[in-house]
Amino acid sequence: MTTSPGDWRLLQTLSDKPASEVVDGDVVSAVEFDPSGDYLATGDRAGRVRVFAKSDVPSTGLDSGARSTPGSVMRSALFGRSTSNDKASPSGGKTVEYRQWHEYQSHEAEFDYLKSLEIEEKINCLRWCKPINSAFLMLTTNDKTIKLWKLQERKRPVAIVEGYSNGKGLGGGEAPDVSQRGVGWVVLQARLLERDAYHINSISLNSDCEHFVSADDLRINLWNLGVSNTSFNVVDIKPDNMEELTEVITAACCHPTQCNTFLWSNSRGSVKLADMRCKALCDDHAKVFEEEDDPSRRSFFSEIISSIADIKFSSDGRYILSRDYMCLKLWDVNMESRPLRTIYVHEQLRGKLCDLYENDSIFDKFQCAFSGDNNRIMTGSYNNFFHVYDRNGRQDKCIEATKKPNKKPTRPMPKLRGKGSPTKEESDMDLDKKVLHCSWHPSMPLVAVGVLNTVYVFSDDGQAGAGP
Repeated sequence: MTTSPGDWRLLQTLSDKPASEVVDGDVVSAVEFDPSGDYLATGDRAGRVRVFAKSDVPSTGLDSGARSTPGSVMRSALFGRSTSNDKASPSGGKTVEYRQWHEYQSHEAEFDYLKSLEIEEKINCLRWCKPINSAFLMLTTNDKTIKLWKLQERKRPVAIVEGYSNGKGLGGGEAPDVSQRGVGWVVLQARLLERDAYHINSISLNSDCEHFVSADDLRINLWNLGVSNTSFNVVDIKPDNMEELTEVITAACCHPTQCNTFLWSNSRGSVKLADMRCKALCDDHAKVFEEEDDPSRRSFFSEIISSIADIKFSSDGRYILSRDYMCLKLWDVNMESRPLRTIYVHEQLRGKLCDLYENDSIFDKFQCAFSGDNNRIMTGSYNNFFHVYDRNGRQDKCIEATKKPNKKPTRPMPKLRGKGSPTKEESDMDLDKKVLHCSWHPSMPLVAVGVLNTVYVFSDDGQAGAGP
């Protein structure tokens, strides 16, 4: 059977649990592939992190033929022999499967007695770091605390009693043989304390793999992975009088190849590019990417819906992707005046902003992502749908994240605001079903999206043989 680009199919569901057993702590709050694509990490509202390892499985079935074990995948990822070059094949060859490899408790609920404030254990963001020797490093954060985790596979002693096999039993006077045959995870932790009282919304690893930035409501700090008690403030928008506050920082993202450059976005719909070579404090941005709103469309909710929830660099650093509540914007880093593409994901909800405000849905933060080759972009929506767009503006593929996906036909990407009336299906959205978190495999046509407690992995069979 022939396939064409955009022929998405459900490959796997992870951390699935019956709906009747799901509690609030099981809801997925972060999804992230590692740079090799051999591992997938998820965080949830209970502060837990789960790591899934990729296994190659013959496409004819899970029980036929050999497969790579999570241990072999780990060794390949650590020593540069990534198995991600084995592309998923729609027929014959190999497909992939992610198996749970480890789970640990990253954050616990805390209470700040000085401020009478409860600190949730929810994982706001997680990022993979460069492996060191035989260990993986991972950054996780909740609202107040960033933690650096070291995951390492080590041998552990296992007692093997041979007395039962020779018929003597334990009473035969022989001591059990202790052998280094077992293999287990050792999780070590270095705790990085955020120094101020504002909520951390994002963390991003620097391209030198030695530093990272953390962004909260009013500041962006630069950290060294090896120093846990000191950070350098690189952006500070806190006014002397808090009553004069007009914006907050919503996200930050480091450039993929230039260690001196990073992006940050604010609640007023602006994306700012900062260069740390200019000065230590980057309050004065090098570039600003923003588009003026149409005055005829302004309303009480304009500032809320223009607040940017997520920003991403393309892997080559040429393009910038920003996502606010209503639309997805693609920018060329060399052109500040206007975006290359503006995709109106939720234009059909513009007439229901009052209802969305009353039930707090207007504050939902949808993530976005580039494909490994930077030719496609994706973001989530309601009704458990997520959208995959062509970067050049030719098509929109809408896929439902469920065990029995209802794939909408490919349609031209919307170009004008508010043109045409939405269909009944688009207007009657279930606001409790939403895809907030997504991640694209760095080299394969695979995407992972989080819905409630489940992570769905989809594969594009039409692009299975293509790499970045």
